[in-house]
Amino acid sequence: MLTARLLVAAYLAGAAVACAQTSAQATFAMGCFWCAEEAFEKVPGVLSVVSGYTGGHKRNPTYEEVVAGTTGHTEAVRVTYDPARVSYEELLDVFWLNHDPTAIDRQFCDHGSQYRPAIFFHNPEQRRAAQASRSKYERIKPFKQPIRTPIEEVGEFWPAEEYHQDYYRKNPARYRFYVAGCGRYERLDELWGRLRRKP
Repeated sequence: MLTARLLVAAYLAGAAVACAQTSAQATFAMGCFWCAEEAFEKVPGVLSVVSGYTGGHKRNPTYEEVVAGTTGHTEAVRVTYDPARVSYEELLDVFWLNHDPTAIDRQFCDHGSQYRPAIFFHNPEQRRAAQASRSKYERIKPFKQPIRTPIEEVGEFWPAEEYHQDYYRKNPARYRFYVAGCGRYERLDELWGRLRRKP
């Protein structure tokens, strides 16, 4: 398992070097990282999405440690994208409309700080864009509850185990069963309504 995780980490580092001149990175936590991967990988201009853990205090945590809630990490995704094809602001739109910003230490059926949502900015420009985006959604949101999703500086990002990467593609039946049982899309449609259904 450790070898597989090192391979994922090596891939992440290699991709960052190869694309350094034409790509940028963004980090988001929005509950289950399987679902976050699916949401971002469908966006034109996104080059790769890696599931992992961030926001905690233990180096190189395992999935079992993170879901136990003992390391302080949250499930997250590292998105590598081409800014010439998709902007950071557009990625923020995907983020908002694919998580429940009224919740703090949970998302849908997953409870605990390991599922807390957050925007993790990489630089001052991303921080400003994230703050402006949150203000925009405070104005246009169709629900009454306040938006509680924090904006934090990114820390160390640890890629998750290989079997978590592209889980929705590798295990489509199990993934659909999880999503349906969790009520994820029903809750998102309830929250965001026409904003999620716009063409």
